[in-house]
Amino acid sequence: MNRRRNLLTLITITALLATWFPSRLNAVPDDEARVTQVKNHVRLEQRKTAARQASVNNIVNEETVVRTGSGSRSELTFSNQTVVRLAAHTAFDFYHGTRGLNLREGAALVQAPKEANGATIHSGNVAAAVAGTTVMIEYHSGVYKFLVLEGTGRLYRPGHLGDSILVRPGQMVIGNPDAGVSEPVDVDIDRFIKTSRFITDFPPLRSEKSIAAERQKQQREKSNKTLIATNLVIFGGGTQASLVDQGQTESAGHTAAAALVTPHRVPRLSPNAVPASQ
Repeated sequence: MNRRRNLLTLITITALLATWFPSRLNAVPDDEARVTQVKNHVRLEQRKTAARQASVNNIVNEETVVRTGSGSRSELTFSNQTVVRLAAHTAFDFYHGTRGLNLREGAALVQAPKEANGATIHSGNVAAAVAGTTVMIEYHSGVYKFLVLEGTGRLYRPGHLGDSILVRPGQMVIGNPDAGVSEPVDVDIDRFIKTSRFITDFPPLRSEKSIAAERQKQQREKSNKTLIATNLVIFGGGTQASLVDQGQTESAGHTAAAALVTPHRVPRLSPNAVPASQ
């Protein structure tokens, strides 16, 4: 009887070890990420070693800058399932895991699941705190854009008490990182997910259903005339809203293009570009 009990105990321990060790080997530490998508020229740069071409399943640590070239994209996945997608001409690194994501230049989409501890994204002198949220952030010298697809993000300027704002689904803030945070404008989620390469060039996000729900909600608001579509589009890297027709927008293929909608009223527009923040 004792021999049988010992045998059962040994089998149980062996089974537990067999399941535990592979999971530990495959897990990525909190301060590292795994490359899960690569398209074209993506480099991993470190101070002490030569830059190398990124490949799927490469491990990226806190001393690595991920840099994408022309026509290139990449995706990183952290152990808490936070996903970071990088557009072309983007430089990105991180520290303290997802609590210190750093967009040096370019554009990124970040999806931080509810079960994670959240993420903080820094771009120049602005930062965004997100949890259970999918956002797009773009940064170039003198200009940034922060767009929320689902969930709620808090955009703020570190070191400037009170200079922050909550950004809700279908809203975007665009401005100068050295100036105060401005009020958000409404953007067309449907147009964004149909044209953005963050969506069209990658597998579905885990937050796909939540984004679809926000898209449907916005569509209902359009039907009720609470939101009224315009033909203003903000393209990547600019602070100007361009007046275009839908055919031009769909064929442009810009990674971070966002079509504007406006609450309650149709603005008077001139054929000239107008500042998106006004």
